[in-house]
Amino acid sequence: MSDLPESGHTAVRRGNRARIVLWVVLALVLLVILAVAWVGVRGVLAKGHLERAVADVSTLRSQLTSGDTAGVQQSAARLEDEASAARSLTSDPVWGVAQYTPLVGANFRAMREVSAVVDDVARGAIKPVAGVVGTFGTDSFAPKDGKVDLEPIEQAQPAVARATSTLAKAAKDAKAIDTSGTLSPITTAVGQLRNALQSASAQVDVANRVVELAPAMLGHDGDRNYLLLFQNNAELRAGGGIPGAVALLQAQDGSIHLQNQASTADFGHFDEPVLPLSDQTVGLYGKITGEYMQDVTLTPRFDVSAKLAQAMWQQKFGEQVDGVLAMDPVTLSYLLKATGPVQLPTGDTLTSDNAVTLLLSDVYAKYPDPKVQDAFFASAASAVFDKVSSGGFDPKAFIAAITKGAGEGRLRLWSATESEQRQISGTVLAGELPTASAQTRQFGVYLNDATGAKMDYYLQKTISVGAGVCRKDGRPTSIVEVTLKNTAPADAATALPEYVTGGGDFGVEPGKVGTIVGVYAPTNAIYLGSTEDGKPATVHTATDDGYPVAQIATLLAPGQSTTLRVAFLGDAKFANAALQVRSTPGVQQSTVEPLTVDCSDPAIG
Repeated sequence: MSDLPESGHTAVRRGNRARIVLWVVLALVLLVILAVAWVGVRGVLAKGHLERAVADVSTLRSQLTSGDTAGVQQSAARLEDEASAARSLTSDPVWGVAQYTPLVGANFRAMREVSAVVDDVARGAIKPVAGVVGTFGTDSFAPKDGKVDLEPIEQAQPAVARATSTLAKAAKDAKAIDTSGTLSPITTAVGQLRNALQSASAQVDVANRVVELAPAMLGHDGDRNYLLLFQNNAELRAGGGIPGAVALLQAQDGSIHLQNQASTADFGHFDEPVLPLSDQTVGLYGKITGEYMQDVTLTPRFDVSAKLAQAMWQQKFGEQVDGVLAMDPVTLSYLLKATGPVQLPTGDTLTSDNAVTLLLSDVYAKYPDPKVQDAFFASAASAVFDKVSSGGFDPKAFIAAITKGAGEGRLRLWSATESEQRQISGTVLAGELPTASAQTRQFGVYLNDATGAKMDYYLQKTISVGAGVCRKDGRPTSIVEVTLKNTAPADAATALPEYVTGGGDFGVEPGKVGTIVGVYAPTNAIYLGSTEDGKPATVHTATDDGYPVAQIATLLAPGQSTTLRVAFLGDAKFANAALQVRSTPGVQQSTVEPLTVDCSDPAIG
């Protein structure tokens, strides 16, 4: 029994407890130090793996562009290893605790989530696509002996479909990463990841639709017939230009043949619209939309234009077509970069440099007879088609040409098969009206010629769009500004052929350009007002299938310009969405510039 008094025992017990507490605290401190060091070391390692993964992505891009299939396989394997290592380093228990520590935890959590997203993309998108890239490359769509081999495209379908779903999920996961408490470098990295995934997801989605649609649409399951509308931008229609030449294409298990050609003048006038037209279409564009092949593209809705063209062809030739394709001379000039120059029966040489000028301007002076002009257009389209269908082109340049033409709204596609049309819908090929979402608010600027001739070769167009919140309820006010200029020579009335000026046959003085401008907003918008050169404009307001439309007629003498402003009120939930404009493609591609909105602007009303 101890001789120490009770107070002494208490002091010893307290001293022991104090030492124990000190040891525990010291141990915890050491553990924290070790954990921080562990997390720090692993963080540095993970950062290195992610940086190398990014480098591998850059290498992959260049290898895909150059067609280095063996290199693609190797780079894809390295990328998968680097991404997997980064994910492993940021997913252990110590890291899991670190992501919940005050002040710095958000950075650890974001880095873990970034690593997971990159790893998912490497395993679920890059790896499967790299596995088939050896059999499916840029030349897969290049005909050999007049036929596209559809087997590699079909073999690629599962891999591309998996990549599509993986990237869509990755984009969603990246968007969900919380960067409200992260350091600037991590916030920037997450932002870059989101942008890259959004872009990649959209591009791969299009590729997925292509590989799913191509075999059937190229006649793998039975012959297909397509109507090709060759549009002339020198006489604008909302959908691109007046259809000048028409051709029937037949697809047979990967081979495409030009079956028949006709001028749109051959169709003449149908006594009544070939299909029922909505009151809104008639009110905006007239019954002629369904009565003349030249006018089916007065509406910007390509599905409507295509169905009308399909019905007209059937009534004229008794043939049912399975789809409609539209393109213009500018797209043809892009394709000529892939095919090289082609010789025409007239003796003319058509090149990427002279195609637009020759087809949309010089032809009228060189061949005054409209029938000869139509034959010239048909021979140009036929010559390029023959070279493409035979495989006489650079596949990479061809894909670039198609991509550029579609992106500029110069290439349109419609399928009479509902399941195929659903796949086309939502892509740049569909020719659909503008929409609104949390990401984007789209507007449409569509031009229809009112001269009745080919003066739109000289029509210059610039577009600006902007938005601001001018109301307490947070609803955004958007203004679309359109400036048109007649760049024809001052003596256009006498210097240009009558077929180009119109000769005043449709009420427009020779040399002047008459245009009807239609500005569309998404279905949730409300029209506010319009001005022309700062003064209230004479405007026709309407709706087109629920889309608010403001239509303004302009008339410009050579050298004259005018600026229109149209204002719409949008939905508050879309106030922060990026602004986009879809526009009728002219001879020259117009860019969309940002516009600062003043809440006192007269256009707002």
